[in-house]
Amino acid sequence: MGFVLSLDDAAATLETAGGKGAALSELARAGLPVPGGFHVTTAAYREFVTSTGVADRIRAELAAASGPDDGPATGAGARIRALFEEGPLPSALEQAVSKAYAELGDGARTVAVRSSATAEDLPDLSFAGQQDTYLNITGESALLAAVRRCWASLWTDRALAYRARAGIAHEEVSLAVVVQQLVAADAAGVMFTVDPLGGRSDRLVVNAAWGLGEAVVSGLVTPDTLVIDRAGLAVVEERIAAKEVMTVPTAEGTTEQPVPAALREAPVLSTAEAGELARLGLAIEELYGEPRDVEWAREAGSFRILQARPITTVAAPRPEVWNDSTGTDSLWTSANLGEAVPDVMTPATWSFVQAFMGDVMVGASLEGRPMYGNIGGRFYMNLSVTATLAAAFGQGRKFARANELVFGRLPEGMGIPLLPASRLRVWRDTIGEAFAVLSRIRANGKQLPAFLEDAPERCEELRARVAAAATARELSALWESEVAPYFRRCCHMLQAATRQGGDSLVEVRGTLESLVGEQDADLMTTGLGDEGQLASMGPLLGLERLARGETDRDGYTRTYGHRGPHEFEVSLPRPAEDAQWIDRQLAALGTVEEDAALRLARQSTARTAAWDRLAAEHPRRVARIRTAVDTWAASARLREAARTEVARVFWLLRTFVLRAGEVSAVGEDLFFLSREEILAVLGGDRAPLASVPARRAAYEGYRALPTYPTLIRGEFDPATWAADPNRRADLFDAQDATPTTDTVSGSPASAGVVEGIARVVATVEEGEAIRPGEILVTTVTNIGWTPLFTRISAIVTDVGANLSHASIVARELGIAAVVGCGNATTRIRTGDRIRVDGGRGTVEVLDVQDLRDVATAAPETS
Repeated sequence: MGFVLSLDDAAATLETAGGKGAALSELARAGLPVPGGFHVTTAAYREFVTSTGVADRIRAELAAASGPDDGPATGAGARIRALFEEGPLPSALEQAVSKAYAELGDGARTVAVRSSATAEDLPDLSFAGQQDTYLNITGESALLAAVRRCWASLWTDRALAYRARAGIAHEEVSLAVVVQQLVAADAAGVMFTVDPLGGRSDRLVVNAAWGLGEAVVSGLVTPDTLVIDRAGLAVVEERIAAKEVMTVPTAEGTTEQPVPAALREAPVLSTAEAGELARLGLAIEELYGEPRDVEWAREAGSFRILQARPITTVAAPRPEVWNDSTGTDSLWTSANLGEAVPDVMTPATWSFVQAFMGDVMVGASLEGRPMYGNIGGRFYMNLSVTATLAAAFGQGRKFARANELVFGRLPEGMGIPLLPASRLRVWRDTIGEAFAVLSRIRANGKQLPAFLEDAPERCEELRARVAAAATARELSALWESEVAPYFRRCCHMLQAATRQGGDSLVEVRGTLESLVGEQDADLMTTGLGDEGQLASMGPLLGLERLARGETDRDGYTRTYGHRGPHEFEVSLPRPAEDAQWIDRQLAALGTVEEDAALRLARQSTARTAAWDRLAAEHPRRVARIRTAVDTWAASARLREAARTEVARVFWLLRTFVLRAGEVSAVGEDLFFLSREEILAVLGGDRAPLASVPARRAAYEGYRALPTYPTLIRGEFDPATWAADPNRRADLFDAQDATPTTDTVSGSPASAGVVEGIARVVATVEEGEAIRPGEILVTTVTNIGWTPLFTRISAIVTDVGANLSHASIVARELGIAAVVGCGNATTRIRTGDRIRVDGGRGTVEVLDVQDLRDVATAAPETS
């Protein structure tokens, strides 16, 4: 390695040119406006200390010193620095520096000489200010003297103490020197590409003062402060300081002098200049892939970059707030929706969910209030909007019944606050959209069977093409031309599937309950899962076929590999992405005494008996009711088949985001952007990435909280609620501080009375520990939980309704179920002996036990 390198030489690395020099070299090679110059390398430093014997004397001084904090007059630092004034420079070294200086040209004879240590400007240690800089150096002899002083500054008492605190061995550190043309700056300062104090990653902060930048860096002057929005590069805050002092060059170097009165309170930068400087800052940040602390100077209206180091003192990012309950008096519910999307959503997932809901919901916003929302990262439906729509169209009573089936019973005395909108206004705002949607539903309903037949192959073909996209441009084009249209088509097909059979569900349930009661009504509306016709039952029945050798692993994976507990959260892997997924399920299946096929057969016998009882009591009504039930059953199977294709398309969306992260070299940060922002990044716009830290902080913060109440009335703050020791897990009412209750009850979902040992689990992964015959107590289930159902004797959930996953699968298998309790997971502990009455919707704790005493005996049923 030579003693000198040109400033933009690729060989100017941390080892050869120190942290500052390596950074400046990289900036220069990237075409950023860095003043010209050269590096005096670490090899030059080592040549000097070795050839003159200084290295041996430094080791002796360090060994003899009592510590690095001795005063400068008597400490090791002062004695070591004096060594650099002794002895001549090696002639080859002196000639190399003199030659590089001459090559700068007569117009660049005045230079800045800056120390650049190998333990400087590192990601976790900046060492800023530990070594010296000399400005306004002119002439060869002055330059060589400044180089010596820079070398000596490696051994100041301050630098010795800093290295000692950082655990860096003194003998491992070397020093290079950067020599650059001095910028005759009329203004200078520092720029942070994120807010280092407020933690906001969507803003840059610029400090600016008159003269050279040393007054700002050393803290001699209070500079102007400008806060700039990264997206639009507009100044959003401006604080103009009274700048009393400025650094200016002199024949001897630099000095401080008063700022002229006319300039003291004048802004140093115009808004246009601030935007130009911010553009340079973003380019520097993109170059390094992380926030930077940038020293800049302005000369004759042009900016020069003097230094760019990592920011080591950035405050933790201020989390974004995700809360659509703010400013409303609405009743929100997570029932049904919380089953489909039980996780705190990443921004990418939320943007896809918004696109889905916007495509399939009529009146997605009414009177400025959304029909669905994001509360602390969780998915909620605004019942006030849906109830207002139903009332305006004379469907209030039918809505109440349907709402109970889909979202569960409301607590005694709780109503749904309606929006202050007249019927005429609601009609005006929604009727045109409603007619258009109904027309689309009719057209799509005719195409639904063909769509369901072709969808699996079409989606897999698209997923393969997305994964193979070679460039950002190719991936963006594929999104626009095929992926986005297919996603929207899947949304529309699910919308059509949910409307097949019209209001038959409400009518059928109401008729059956009036004739035979709730228990027989439950029985007579089962049978949907026979022969695997119901998608919710599919993973379990398919697993049993796999165990019997009636299908193979590839076939099972193709059919069910996209269905799981987190199937709509795009940041989380699908079951098929886990190589051990099938083995774990088969192992658990081997512990089951009675498989799903036997349970379905028993339910079939009970169902036949229920129909016989109806025929005996109401013979003239059987045929009509059976036709209605069959119509509803067919629509239920269509709805679930369409939903499985939407789950499959969400795997396609996950594949798209992952591939976008690969081709853009951004990685999984893209999960914290919306779909529009992801496309912007693919197009080369890095500005959206500034939001990632604040969104990641929000996501992690919300994920750390307990699952929020199923019902929320009014404004709800998740963190405040979680901190309240008297909080209710089932209900939050901002207008009524309803006390907590120890009673556990919910919606009767599947009849039967079972006593047994409770197993309280939070995730399906924890559910793998369930022993046969235990009672599963959890927050919510979805299709990913289905394989566990043959191992349990009953199920109790916090979230759910008559048409929730737990209810449907429990009825199909004849398992007692109580859903929508709200507080089951907080009032019941693993090991408690409980009685579940699925017909009455009650759960009673009979005996509180320690888990170590849990018996493995079969449950008692009646």
